[in-house]
Amino acid sequence: MLKLGLEVPKRTLGYLLIVFLAASFLGYAFAIGNPDAAMEAVKRLAEQIGPISDSSFENFVKIFTNNSMVALFMLLSGLFFGLGPWLIMAFNGFVVGLVVRAVQESGELSFPQIILGLIPHGIIEIPAIALAGVSGIVWYREIVRGEGETGERFRRGAEKALKLFAVSVLLLLVAAFIEAYVTPRVAGV
Repeated sequence: MLKLGLEVPKRTLGYLLIVFLAASFLGYAFAIGNPDAAMEAVKRLAEQIGPISDSSFENFVKIFTNNSMVALFMLLSGLFFGLGPWLIMAFNGFVVGLVVRAVQESGELSFPQIILGLIPHGIIEIPAIALAGVSGIVWYREIVRGEGETGERFRRGAEKALKLFAVSVLLLLVAAFIEAYVTPRVAGV
């Protein structure tokens, strides 16, 4: 439990992180067996994301904005029977595994550089995204299982969810700073 009156369902958070990790391994394995499909997926992803700026600040804003939108989607998707965050974590994990293998296969970066490109910010970013998913699940569970009138349960769930979501966004702010300013130096890219 965190202070400030936040109750974090640690088991749900842990399971979401396990789903992400397992899907990452599946994405990596898929890319080994399907290198052309993996490279094509990475090219499409790079086109969607757009070029990396020479300005660390521009990258910071872009990363934070993107990750905050993902977090918001995680929150809202939790309202759909509590299933959305699980699917989004699995999809994102699969993509990370796919990208890691495709970049490794391309030979542009060494495996240690790839890992150093993920760990410094990922250690904060991935749990923050998972926490946003937990916030949506908490909201859904309160609506379905809480006591009182439906409107009261909805409001109470929203309050709990928004507190967790706010922590998630603050963590994403820190992760975006690290990804824009620290990760490139640590990974040597």
